[in-house]
Amino acid sequence: MNAAGRLAAFGAGLAVAFTAAYVTGAAVVPDVAVTPSQHVGAEPAADHSMPTEQAVPVSPLSADPPGLSLAQGGYALSAVRAPVAPNDRATLSFTIAGPSGTPLLDYATVHDKQLHLILVRSDGQHFAHVHPVLDQATGIWSMPWMWKAAGTYRVFADFQPAQEGSAKLTLTRTVDVAGELAPSPPLTTRTSDEIAGYTVDLDGSLTAGVSKQVAAKVTRDGKPVTTLQPYLGAYGHLVALREGDLAYLHVHPEGAEPAPGRTGGPAVSFAATAPTAGRYLLYLDFKVDDTVHTASFVVDAAPGGGNQPAPETPRDAGHAGGH
Repeated sequence: MNAAGRLAAFGAGLAVAFTAAYVTGAAVVPDVAVTPSQHVGAEPAADHSMPTEQAVPVSPLSADPPGLSLAQGGYALSAVRAPVAPNDRATLSFTIAGPSGTPLLDYATVHDKQLHLILVRSDGQHFAHVHPVLDQATGIWSMPWMWKAAGTYRVFADFQPAQEGSAKLTLTRTVDVAGELAPSPPLTTRTSDEIAGYTVDLDGSLTAGVSKQVAAKVTRDGKPVTTLQPYLGAYGHLVALREGDLAYLHVHPEGAEPAPGRTGGPAVSFAATAPTAGRYLLYLDFKVDDTVHTASFVVDAAPGGGNQPAPETPRDAGHAGGH
């Protein structure tokens, strides 16, 4: 290979290398787009609050979890086009590039969708779990969108390429939304939430490096709710993020996938593995009477100690944190 060819190959290698890195509110929205605006921790003074860092010890027991990089396994998330200020209605769009550099067009269906999009401000507020639409001609994912408040947001694209043998991936980008900000209150642990007349209590604990069972129990007026409808392949869908860097945890729904038309409840169980000790933000979507509600919690994961037992294997191989 001549000098020019070697230089071009080196440049291409560099390009590949550098492409590879809450709880008091709730909302009631239609099933077609869940975009709740939520407050984490104590009640904020204003909806446009700023992030607050917490001094929670973190021990490096395992490798970084998903959701910390815009590229992985040859796939990369493009820059996200979105409204620039709160209350501006516009289109949110992006593409996923495959190993060839061209937009990925073929996706596996995981938890009833080809791609799950999670949006949340860096302080854990204004969480939303939505499902944009893919243009098969261009590979562009898009949907109408409006930010509720200013701040820096993390956008997580959770998907699995349709190619046989491909793994689930979670890629992320940040988006800055202009506007006036105010400090947010410190996060406090919370294992109960009230949403649209429903009470959701979280039972269980997290330990770094160990798969632990947590269960969310839904009641209304003190009575168990047994009319939970299937949503995204389960009676509940849980997203878990690590406070500070918003690393995306693997959370597996337990039990068999609900049969169409069947209802469940009041409890929904998950197997969650915290990679490190520290504070975690959990967001539970559940569906009743064809409406999706989102409850949120803040929990602390205890240090796991030296020798970690092997993680428990959930009965369902799908995961709700990474879909």
